[in-house]
Amino acid sequence: MALLKVLLLLGLGVSVNSDVSLQKRIIGGHGCDDTERLYHVRLEITIFKGTAICGGSLIHPQWILTAADCWKSNTGTNIAVVKVHPRTGTPQGHRVTNNPVLYTDNGQKHDIMLLKLPKPVTDVPLAPLPDCSNRPKVGDIVQLAGEGAMTTGTKNRQLRAVLVAKHLQCVDMKVVEVSQFRPSDGHTFSAAEPNTDACYGDAGGAVVLNGTIYGVISVGGSHFPCKKPVSIMDVCEYIGWIKTTTGAK
Repeated sequence: MALLKVLLLLGLGVSVNSDVSLQKRIIGGHGCDDTERLYHVRLEITIFKGTAICGGSLIHPQWILTAADCWKSNTGTNIAVVKVHPRTGTPQGHRVTNNPVLYTDNGQKHDIMLLKLPKPVTDVPLAPLPDCSNRPKVGDIVQLAGEGAMTTGTKNRQLRAVLVAKHLQCVDMKVVEVSQFRPSDGHTFSAAEPNTDACYGDAGGAVVLNGTIYGVISVGGSHFPCKKPVSIMDVCEYIGWIKTTTGAK
């Protein structure tokens, strides 16, 4: 099942019906357990063709950790929806009107962002931040999650125009590259596994090891599934900024 990277304008997808002939092909993954990832947030960006989605994580009652490319200030309305997993409760949408807090270094924007909600959310478990004295190593198994499509399109291309998955999808991948600096994104590590992938729409979702967030799914990758490792923002490289900004512990 595909975990989707980013559905945003500028070559981005929208959650409208597609006229693409779908191929029913599982790319990898499974429904997340109903007891895990209760902190998952769906970011919905209303644009002229429909609604784009990203993932995010509630790390503080009033703060969401996500990818920087999941914000479009001039394209419409930005809504953060909590309680989207499991689908047994009632999702709550919060319109985000505050400007996002972006991480920049010497004027260069990194693909990581903090969004402040208009009021605290007190009835959702928070995502635990990592122990950065024990960071992911090559060979460690991390879990990614998102709500993207579970099919591919013609010629096995990843779909951009999709409906939100009916159940939050989780997938296990092996760390294949530890933290390095990429000028286009910032500090990243990578994960991969045969016949699995993270695709359009899942940007911003948490990458978890031992129950805590060590990464944020970033933008990039191939137009075709399972061709490149997934690029992941390394949360430990930004942990001081995250805690200072949000007051999270």
